[in-house]
Amino acid sequence: MRTMSDTPGDEPSGGVSGASTPTDADRAWTFEAVESVSRTFALSIELLEEPVSSWVCTGYLLCRIADTVEDDPSIPPRERARLLELYDATLDPDDPTGVEEFLTAVAPHRPTDGGPDWTVVDEAGRVLAVFESFDPTVRDAMREVVREMATGMAEFLREYADSGGLRLETVGELEEYCWYVAGTVGKLFSNLLAVYGAGSEPDPADAREFALLLQLVNIAKDVRDDYETENNVYLPGEWLREEDIDHASVADPDSADAAARVVRRLTDRAAGYAPGARRYLDSVPEDEAGLLGAAALPYLLALATIRELDGRARAAVTQRQAVKIGRDEVEALYAAADRGLDHDDVDRLAAAVREGPYRPTARSETD
Repeated sequence: MRTMSDTPGDEPSGGVSGASTPTDADRAWTFEAVESVSRTFALSIELLEEPVSSWVCTGYLLCRIADTVEDDPSIPPRERARLLELYDATLDPDDPTGVEEFLTAVAPHRPTDGGPDWTVVDEAGRVLAVFESFDPTVRDAMREVVREMATGMAEFLREYADSGGLRLETVGELEEYCWYVAGTVGKLFSNLLAVYGAGSEPDPADAREFALLLQLVNIAKDVRDDYETENNVYLPGEWLREEDIDHASVADPDSADAAARVVRRLTDRAAGYAPGARRYLDSVPEDEAGLLGAAALPYLLALATIRELDGRARAAVTQRQAVKIGRDEVEALYAAADRGLDHDDVDRLAAAVREGPYRPTARSETD
């Protein structure tokens, strides 16, 4: 098993301009920051061993910076696109743009109370300093993914700039968007596995389906919240029109039943990607740095959310954050992953969550 001391040296190569040398406190802060912005992702990181946990943690924060800028409806869409392209430039080893230039451009748009997400943006220099401390092969594995995310998001913002928020029209467009916001994070994980030297190369189609399963579920459960907090409607316009409604109708109580049918259709599409997502997990090794547990946990949580949405699609369009998995189930699945999983365990747990909220039996606790 590799440890931090087994990784190659931290020689500089194509660094980020303006990034300083990180301290132990900076490294510890990255884990605290992930915990503050995404408890679910933090759970997966907690299952990983070093050095992969530090790599994934920092890579996720780099992605989160882009995501926070992209999501903020108080910033005009074209300006958000410009900021994302500036952020991309800070990651380009051949571009002189420094992180301070990005932060200076962002500062006038920072919300007064932006919460932990904007705190991560404020600390972009800190995140990039930790990023710069990694071996060049690790940085390269992260950099291409974060840059693809930032530029892809910018393209969508420019396309829908005159709408104020995203109003996706086709299923193909929705899935392209899902790639930029979720597929890239999955690609980050796969890239880092390759650097670590574990597992096999996943089939790109399976990797895509893993990402689509997770992100389509997120979209289905958060329809109302996305509309109210971000002014975004990801439900495809072509599906909405088949129900004789449009993007603006998502918040209309009189259209709730029709919108719920579109949510069920989206959930069914997500479920259709579950087999490919499971095949993706076959590329992740058992008993290696917690990798399988970390990858399997979001897969299992997505299946559990599909189960909840099956009978509560209307709540997704009428109430904010109405469709959630119970804390007890999340904790039980995390505990199962923390004990260590093999591929048979993943299938057993998947079957269990499809049936109902997962509760470990005495036997499963000791197996």
